[in-house]
Amino acid sequence: MSVYILPAFIALNLLLGAIKKVPVFDAFIEGAKGAVDLVKALFPYLAAVLIAVSLFKSSGLAHLLADFLSPAFRFLGIPPELTELIVVRPMSGSGSLALLSDVYATYGADSYPARAASVIVGSSETVFYVVAVYAGGTKIKKYRGAVLISLIATFAGTVLSCLLCRFL
Repeated sequence: MSVYILPAFIALNLLLGAIKKVPVFDAFIEGAKGAVDLVKALFPYLAAVLIAVSLFKSSGLAHLLADFLSPAFRFLGIPPELTELIVVRPMSGSGSLALLSDVYATYGADSYPARAASVIVGSSETVFYVVAVYAGGTKIKKYRGAVLISLIATFAGTVLSCLLCRFL
């Protein structure tokens, strides 16, 4: 059934355009022009974030920061195996998925670290990527408060995720 949703949506748009006598192809081209402008506006922000994340991981700083934070995380009930995942998650979706896959392979999919890692990845967001997209798309310059609040909320969700996975 779900394979028919997109074709049905396209057919419905073509039908409504024909009924309302809208030049559908011309409207499509106008929308595509707007998309090109949006990509041009977003590209510098996305490039900066992707390069910074790549440098952060490649330099080994992510691993060093994870080692440094591990005792504090252990005190809060976060498994030390997840420290690098928690450090990388706000920056890189693909990097955090690779680390999640490593947790599955190392500890098993039904283990406590794997369950907690799954909930953390599933309930958190790549904060810096999202800020780059929104800041680039809306031209907002003062977004530091949003980043701080997002990181605090992500960390609170991480602690709660580990707590819930320990008892459920």
